[in-house]
Amino acid sequence: METWDWLLYFLMPIAAFFYASVGHGGASSYLMILALIGFAPGEIRPSALILNMFVSIISFLNYRKSGVFPLKLFLSLVVFSIPAAYLGGTILLDAGIYKRVLGILLLFPVMRFAGIFPISDKEKINQKWWMAPILGVLIGLLSGMIGIGGGIILSPIILMLGWAGVKETAALSALFIFLNSVAGFLGASVFHIELTTQLWIILPLTVAGGALGAFLGAKKFSPQLLKYLLAFVLLFAAVKLIIG
Repeated sequence: METWDWLLYFLMPIAAFFYASVGHGGASSYLMILALIGFAPGEIRPSALILNMFVSIISFLNYRKSGVFPLKLFLSLVVFSIPAAYLGGTILLDAGIYKRVLGILLLFPVMRFAGIFPISDKEKINQKWWMAPILGVLIGLLSGMIGIGGGIILSPIILMLGWAGVKETAALSALFIFLNSVAGFLGASVFHIELTTQLWIILPLTVAGGALGAFLGAKKFSPQLLKYLLAFVLLFAAVKLIIG
């Protein structure tokens, strides 16, 4: 087994652990790891989405009883994001553009883990009927194109606007990520999907890391120092992807 294989099996569960601890699926990190290690573009997006589905649904099951689930907000987002994510999945970006867009998106979890995004206890902007649908369409389309669930973009926005609390946002984001990942994967299936055989080794390891992170996250686990470290690693990767 090559060194890269060991690194892959080590990094993926760690990424799943930290992302699941805040109600995310971790696709942005899976994409980053697979891209930096040198996986073929045709393998990266579907592999990340499959991992994302498993980790995000586990996150949701752990967070769903942590507070009152914001069903109305969730439905107004997901009804529009699912078809947009499917459409995004049918779009194949140039490899260079893909890596730069991914690098920019990685800045969202960097700010999330570093605590830069403010969290409001009060609603800062009143929800108009058209706001959530537009947000859902934009995040869904981008998610499908890149191969993520969109939680890294959605949850900071919801927390900044004060539309839901931390635990409620985690539960909402996790289910949002799961459904968008499924839609994006189905959209991407119009292309010839290549799945590496390593995925079937990575999958149980990643799911185990995500399950532990989701469980501890839902139980008020907050390893702030380690989250700062993860933010630094993601920032380094983002810069590398952006500058090429």
